[in-house]
Amino acid sequence: MPVAVDQPVPDFTAPATGGEFTFSSLRGKKVVLFFYPKDNTPGCTQENSEFRDNYAKFKKVGAEIIGISRDSLKSHENFKAKLELPFTLVSDADEAICALFDVIKMKKMYGKEVRGIERSTFLVDADGVLRHEFRGIRVPGHVDAIVEAVKGI
Repeated sequence: MPVAVDQPVPDFTAPATGGEFTFSSLRGKKVVLFFYPKDNTPGCTQENSEFRDNYAKFKKVGAEIIGISRDSLKSHENFKAKLELPFTLVSDADEAICALFDVIKMKKMYGKEVRGIERSTFLVDADGVLRHEFRGIRVPGHVDAIVEAVKGI
C-alpha cells in the first residue's frame, strides 16, 4: 500500500551514488524525495540542475535532497558527474520505491501509451512522516515552490 500524507515513510534501502542508501539514515533531517523519469533527458536534466543550483537553499532550511529514478547505478553515477550534482541519486530498478510512493503511471509519449515515472516530489519531516506530495509537476518554477514548502515543515 502506498504511503499517504501524514503517515510515516517505511524504511527502505537501495543502491545509490556514493554507496547504499537507507532512508532511516536521514532521521532528524527534512527530506526532499524527487522522482524523475530518466537520466540525460531534457526535462530531467533541467530538474536535477535546478535542485543542484538551489542546493544551498535546501541545506539552509535543514533539508536533504534525494533523486530517484529507475535508471541503473552506472547511469546515475555518470549523470551525477556530468551535472556535478551535490546530492544522492537512488537507483530503483526493481520499482520498489516507486511502488511505495505510487509514481508509476501510464503516460503518452510520441502518441503511444508507455509505463513510466510520473515526475513527483515528496517532502518528509525530521520524524520521517510524509508531509507534502507534488504530483505530475512541471519543471519550471517547481524547485522554488519546494524550497518554500520545506520551510513550512
